[in-house]
Amino acid sequence: MTLGQRWAVYTAAPHRVMMFGGAVQIIVTLVYWTAELTGRYTRLWEPLPTAVPGVWAHGFLMIYTLFPFFIYGFLMTTYPRWMNGPEIPRGRYVGTFLAMAAGVLTLYIGLFVSPGVMAAGVALLLGGWLSGLGALLRVYRAAPARDKRTETVLNLALSMAAVGMALYLLWLLTGWPRLVRLALGIGLWAFLVPVLISVAQRMIPFFSNSVLKGYQPVQPRWVLPLAPLGLLAHLALDQAGLLRWLFVPDLFLAAMGLYLTTRWGLRRSFEVRLLAMLHVGFAWFSVAMVLYAAQSLVLFADGRFILGRGPLHALGIGFVASTTVAMVSRVTLGHSGRALVADTFTWACFWGVTVAALLRVAGDAPVIYAPGGIPLNLIAALVWLASLTPWAVRYGRMHWQRRVDGRPG
Repeated sequence: MTLGQRWAVYTAAPHRVMMFGGAVQIIVTLVYWTAELTGRYTRLWEPLPTAVPGVWAHGFLMIYTLFPFFIYGFLMTTYPRWMNGPEIPRGRYVGTFLAMAAGVLTLYIGLFVSPGVMAAGVALLLGGWLSGLGALLRVYRAAPARDKRTETVLNLALSMAAVGMALYLLWLLTGWPRLVRLALGIGLWAFLVPVLISVAQRMIPFFSNSVLKGYQPVQPRWVLPLAPLGLLAHLALDQAGLLRWLFVPDLFLAAMGLYLTTRWGLRRSFEVRLLAMLHVGFAWFSVAMVLYAAQSLVLFADGRFILGRGPLHALGIGFVASTTVAMVSRVTLGHSGRALVADTFTWACFWGVTVAALLRVAGDAPVIYAPGGIPLNLIAALVWLASLTPWAVRYGRMHWQRRVDGRPG
């Protein structure tokens, strides 16, 4: 194909444009963080000379520059279908992508130049995000569907992402550390996790019903109002420094996650690998919230903070990353005309993410020591990079290729 033909294929649907950007970001973001950790914990090179503390850059890159491309790729495809609304014009989703991509590129440059250049990148990213949100809201308002509960929660969560980006931008301009902590907290608890729970409660029962005989879909109406409230309660307590009381919302969230995992049929899902990936990814939510609750209860009882960032990475790597890999794999295979089958390559890449999550959680446990003097969090980063780089290359390429069944899109 000529370059023009290739561009026409690539921009034929929003999931192609956005999910390719997410695939690139998986590689770049993980390479950056692995290089940073290698500099910290080995003698191969010095820690990277970044314009802001590496951990605060890492948090923003993971929350606001990696997963958002996948989220928009999915929602810009599904919003019109879920609500029988108008399609998003090509110019709009391509323009949104280009603005976000330009913002991410500028952000990376600024990371090694100055906070001011980083701020310019965040501003571009925020502008692209608002453009995409506006496109989704137009579909939402124009669609004739009566039940828009899922989309309403999603719209609120996407709006909170814009708030979080704006706060991070303000931190870069002012240097007030309280802002960066709030920006990252909002990004995780008011944006990423609510989005994935909202999508999961709609899509996991649907996907399960489509491939498992005799399956009874379970979609409790109370999940959408109560889950976001529980997540916001966690956010509020965390930001107020009341970590001893996190067990109150976290035990509820853990019970909710365990209930859904059980009712949705985790065990039966292993009849179909691609389906099992979705179920296992969601099951990590319960694990993470149990860890958060356990840490809070111990802190309440005797003041010890025993698990460090383990619960955070059970949530971020185990739940967010695993669920994203599962969902993107299914969407990419289905919308490229391929069979909805997780082959051994995809299956191995997915479980590599779970191994990385387990290693990273164990890396903060006080009774586990790194073998050979190498911290488990560096080993976890290497496993994560080794698992997701080949996955991103393989699935990213599909977005530049014509559908194998010859259909448009």
